[in-house]
Amino acid sequence: MPFRTRTAARGAVLATAAVLLCSAASWVRPDAAPAPPGWSAAPAPGRALRARPGAEPGPQDRPYFYLEGAPGTVLSDRLSLGNPTGHAVTVRLRGTTPGGWLSLASARVTVPPHTRASVPFTVTVPRDAAPGAHSGSLVATGGRGSGAQGRDAVPVHLRVTGRPLSALTVEKVSVRGRGDAALIRYTLVNRGNTVLAPRLAVRADGLLGPVLRRAPRALPTTLRPGQGVDLTERWPDPPRLDAVDLRLTVTADGGARGSATATYTTAPWGAVAGAAFLLAAGVGGPVAVRRRRRARGAGEAPGADGVPGARGAEGAGSVGGAAGDGPPSGGDRADAAGQLAGTGPGARS
Repeated sequence: MPFRTRTAARGAVLATAAVLLCSAASWVRPDAAPAPPGWSAAPAPGRALRARPGAEPGPQDRPYFYLEGAPGTVLSDRLSLGNPTGHAVTVRLRGTTPGGWLSLASARVTVPPHTRASVPFTVTVPRDAAPGAHSGSLVATGGRGSGAQGRDAVPVHLRVTGRPLSALTVEKVSVRGRGDAALIRYTLVNRGNTVLAPRLAVRADGLLGPVLRRAPRALPTTLRPGQGVDLTERWPDPPRLDAVDLRLTVTADGGARGSATATYTTAPWGAVAGAAFLLAAGVGGPVAVRRRRRARGAGEAPGADGVPGARGAEGAGSVGGAAGDGPPSGGDRADAAGQLAGTGPGARS
């Protein structure tokens, strides 16, 4: 009997504890229902574009925007903003598509509680847009939206139709020395309608053969259609005395290719001037000596009477003069005799 009494008492204690626990559980206030999620942004469903702009996107609807059009066209779509909370939410909107192609009907939207708002937007494709894929996004920012982030982004994928054209040119090539290195300057211009990732090859030939060879390598830049960029290429240890023909060749995917040349003379100006002076002296010296010898020989040529040329000429002039004057007349001889008599010893002053 004592054993049965203890067993019964233990059972009663356990039963009482279970009742007390159940009562305590009934007194505890149940957890509050989870708060509804914050506002959200998503592409509006297809049917909303036609009939119900405020329709809620479903799981079968698109997770991002996809637009396609030719250059010069205007594409349109709608962004859906949902607010399941019990208070109004103000959302700021902006687009991140390249070139500012996207334009929103409103950059700031207030969504009432338990409703949805549909915001139209357009994408204007420029006439010179490169065919191919372009990407961006629609960014929505507001209080207590998209969980704890307050920000949501919807991808925008745009495909521009048209035939791609890859073309580029190399322009304004020049070489300037700088210490023990030379600097090659040039300009690349994208003449096509696709984005290019250029590759550069360099070749230089001097008077005695090749002086520089660089295999094609990718440049750390990309070129949008119509874009030009100034670049430089360092050339360490160029030739010190040479005349170099330099050629730059640039290629890119799609068959784009362009090249240009420049000349580079590395001879110092002092050496060039000295060589020119020595050349002029070597050619002009013998010529001057020959001219002097010819002039001296012409001046000392012998006359008719065997006297050197200058003296012969003088003698010929005297004789010629006497012959030209003729013999003196009688009056002239009398005057001469009178002058001699007046100058004699017995003349009076």
